[in-house]
Amino acid sequence: MLAALESVAYETPTPVQAGIIPIALAGKDVLGQARTGTGKTAAFAIPILEKLNQASRGHQPRALVLVPTRELAVQVRDEIERLAHGRKIHATAIYGGKPLRTQIARLQKGADIVIGTPGRILDHLGRGTLQLDLLEIVVLDEADRMLDIGFRPDIEKILRRCPQRRQTLLLSATVAPPIERLAQRYMHEPEVMDFSPKGKTVDTIEQRYFTVDDQRKFDLLLKLLKREEPQQAIVFVRTKRGADKVHRKLSQKIKGVDVIHGDLQQSARDRVMKSFRAGEAKILVATDVVGRGIDVTGISHIINFDMPQSSDDYVHRVGRTGRMGREGIAFTFVTPEQGIELTRIEMLIDRLLERDEIEGFLAVAQAAPPQAPAGPVAFGPGISTKPTTPSPAEAAAPPKPTAPPPPGKRAPRRHRRAL
Repeated sequence: MLAALESVAYETPTPVQAGIIPIALAGKDVLGQARTGTGKTAAFAIPILEKLNQASRGHQPRALVLVPTRELAVQVRDEIERLAHGRKIHATAIYGGKPLRTQIARLQKGADIVIGTPGRILDHLGRGTLQLDLLEIVVLDEADRMLDIGFRPDIEKILRRCPQRRQTLLLSATVAPPIERLAQRYMHEPEVMDFSPKGKTVDTIEQRYFTVDDQRKFDLLLKLLKREEPQQAIVFVRTKRGADKVHRKLSQKIKGVDVIHGDLQQSARDRVMKSFRAGEAKILVATDVVGRGIDVTGISHIINFDMPQSSDDYVHRVGRTGRMGREGIAFTFVTPEQGIELTRIEMLIDRLLERDEIEGFLAVAQAAPPQAPAGPVAFGPGISTKPTTPSPAEAAAPPKPTAPPPPGKRAPRRHRRAL
């Protein structure tokens, strides 16, 4: 293990690693609260590798890691393989979007550590191609995100299939009541550890916002990218269609732009992430669905093209930069109608975002001053602002009687028109 740590240039443990590793090695359950980018993967990967030590003689896995997204499954597997340097321990990732036949073949060859999304894990359990009888350690990584996506029933079904005598490590950015209930039901006297900073986001991330009209967002994005010249940036968009639109327009102006969202085939998502990690793509347009699976240390800028659906999503978006203590900056585009949403975010992170502007760029259209009408203004047929005064004869005349409707017909409704 020391040789593996030296090969990946891990010299000093992060607070999360220094706290979790000794307790996990002692065999205790751990409920750890820590945001992404703090070294969580190594915090549970090192104890797993140390406790398994050598490959098992059978084909059944001895450790299971549940993750919310396909990208995170690949990322965790790669990290475990790096730390398993020199050991005969096999790790495999199983997730949707890839052929079942290939994954079944890998499991039959023997996998000591299985990393996967809850849906695909359940699929293999139902087919009998995955057995959990020999499990020693279960890890729930990004547990809050898995519950947000709706994986709670799947997670509970999987945990009920696991041996009673096992070690469980649950790691989450937030510990909401559903997480606590999950821990009470499926963990044995867990050691609760909180590594989250007092604020929701770390001080190394500078956070600013722009007030901008919706139709001027793209022009502002171009101006901002030209001004900042980011090393690597993620542009977060709320919808898949919106992500494709921004990517298409941005690709016509800038080189090295890619897009990732839930509708892409898995092979395309893998290609995009490989290109982004290698630094070939400089700007990645993404939706929140895959936002949590992006762990690239070179990201210098986060741009929230669309405001996130919840304040917690803002925290996770911004957490893509400032990884492992590095500096980063996040910009958020706020339309004039979204002031309340900005206030909610500021209350959650307990700090005010600094307002930013692009010199010479008018982000919000200035309303023209109201002018008094010079004469009568017609709003429609027979409607005018010019007052009409009836003559004395008209005023004194009795109202004209209205003719009764013909038999079998309803009297016409009288509508009042308002200006």
